[in-house]
Amino acid sequence: MTTPIRFTDDTPGGLAPALFEPAPVHVREDVLVETGLADRMAPIDSPLGTLWVAWNGRGVSEVELARDGAEAATRHEERSGRRTTLADAVPVPLATAIGRRLAGETRVRIPLDLRGRTEFEVAVWTKALEIPRGEVRPYGWIAAEIGRPKAVRAVGTALGHNPVPLIVPCHRVVRTDGTIGQYSLGGPRNKRTILAAEGLDPDGLEDAARRGERLSGSTTTKIVCWPTCRHARRVQDRYRVSFRSLREAGARGYRPCKVCRPTAVDSAA
Repeated sequence: MTTPIRFTDDTPGGLAPALFEPAPVHVREDVLVETGLADRMAPIDSPLGTLWVAWNGRGVSEVELARDGAEAATRHEERSGRRTTLADAVPVPLATAIGRRLAGETRVRIPLDLRGRTEFEVAVWTKALEIPRGEVRPYGWIAAEIGRPKAVRAVGTALGHNPVPLIVPCHRVVRTDGTIGQYSLGGPRNKRTILAAEGLDPDGLEDAARRGERLSGSTTTKIVCWPTCRHARRVQDRYRVSFRSLREAGARGYRPCKVCRPTAVDSAA
């Protein structure tokens, strides 16, 4: 039988004290953050000015608009229940990925920590990630795409609870009646600012909706799209025709675009 080695205070080299020396504070904090038991938060630049991003080893957990880091960290702690410490900057790989996402790269991978969120909310936010920069879709589109066509209002509620706006671009989802709608990161005014920064005209979108221009078709291809779809925006004015609904477009021989996948726009939300 092998006798276990026991270190005592008089062990040569003073090994016993070293074995029981507490880890530095920053090491303990690093472990908590890496395992998702605590978060860090740091500022990033955005079209809205400085935002505060919280993250841990599981991914980004929140994007916050606040007066300063202390306020942002306090709010995040209250919502997440995890200790949150401020850092000077977001880690370079994560900051680079966020920058690419804000620039319009929909396929860049940014891990998200969405613990405590419902399956429905995650499905809504995941679908919103597919909307390209400079385009918008109505709540009903997301509802239809996730197989819950009657849950239009619930989609709006889920988007309002999005903890990581801009990273999950809920600003690209508008009300079914064509108006811009609310926004979890500071309200409609900020939503308009971000859409304008992506090359859209929010007022023009609403004016077109009020005129009944809900879908846009091409007389040459007989395809109908959401008006902001990249294919619709390439159609010359002389070949463009507008429709109030997908039913109206179908009655006139138009088929839905396979890229933007327009759905019925008659439901209220």
